[in-house]
Amino acid sequence: MTALVQKLPLRAVAVPYPVLVAVLATALTVSVVVATGIGPVGVPAGEVAGILTHHLTGGGDSPATADLIVWRIRLPRVLLSAVAGAGLALAGAVVQGVVRNPVADPYLLGLSHGASVGAVLVLTTGTAVLGALTLPGAAFTGASVAMGIVLAMASRQGRLLPVRLILVGVAFGHLFAGVTSFLLARTDSSAAQQQIIFWLLGGLSGTSWATLPVPAIVVGVAAGMLLMRARRLNALVLGEEASAALGLNAGRQRWYLLLLVTLLTGTVVAVSGGIGFVGLIVPHLARMLVGADHRRMLPVTVLLGALFLLWADVAARVLISPAELPIGVLTAFLGVPCFLLVMRARGLAAQETA
Repeated sequence: MTALVQKLPLRAVAVPYPVLVAVLATALTVSVVVATGIGPVGVPAGEVAGILTHHLTGGGDSPATADLIVWRIRLPRVLLSAVAGAGLALAGAVVQGVVRNPVADPYLLGLSHGASVGAVLVLTTGTAVLGALTLPGAAFTGASVAMGIVLAMASRQGRLLPVRLILVGVAFGHLFAGVTSFLLARTDSSAAQQQIIFWLLGGLSGTSWATLPVPAIVVGVAAGMLLMRARRLNALVLGEEASAALGLNAGRQRWYLLLLVTLLTGTVVAVSGGIGFVGLIVPHLARMLVGADHRRMLPVTVLLGALFLLWADVAARVLISPAELPIGVLTAFLGVPCFLLVMRARGLAAQETA
């Protein structure tokens, strides 16, 4: 396996891996404190740290305004942005490895569009079977159904074919997007239309402590399971023959990894809406830092994804304050130039024209 991993494309920059991970983890911790203090009402980082220390050491709620803003309003949102960013980036890295395509991400396979159909059905019909969990539950169900359809259509004689998987995913992604547009056009409620548009563009407003546990647990568990499969993901990247030489059932591994990606994407999209480009860009940045070995790349991807979306959410809520910019719009503005720079750095354009 070691010899095969050495054949993976890309070379890492000359930074000791433990140092890089420690720097990113420290940057994420500091970012959580600083970002929690940023908003229409600014709270100094030192006061934020004091409030967090007070609560984390067993202190109760305080009547102070800063305590309410930091602990009840901003901290859950900042933590959810980090969790969502980590989950989307991780899902993108795994999809790119499974389908052996550097521009693949959960959007390309139609997962996000399927989640949108489920959520929009709830918003247009006013269904509230599960109360506050109805919308995230519908989005997760939509993503699961979309993945099930794509996997069924892309498999042949029990084997998943990567190229066919992408083509089917793109086709059904467009179909789901058309269904979403149809439902949006059919609704007469302007309030529902505004809510749908904001959800489709992504947003983390209204996040509370009750929103955080499910996505945090799912992302944490999925990340652990995917890290344990990093060696097998390396083998999948090298192709069918390399996988077979290692005694690996490539088809079975693809099914397993894509089911984990579906769980990951559906859970995150259910609480954050459609946020693009995170799963496309961040894995490339991680590969530029530590190389293509998934044992090293996946943890860096998680940390970079959390940092990226955390600060994107900060920008989304302060750029046009007191109004709020949909975070999906911001990630698109940031994502396109970043992706072009990454593509140039990796020489993908040269490969395409060769």
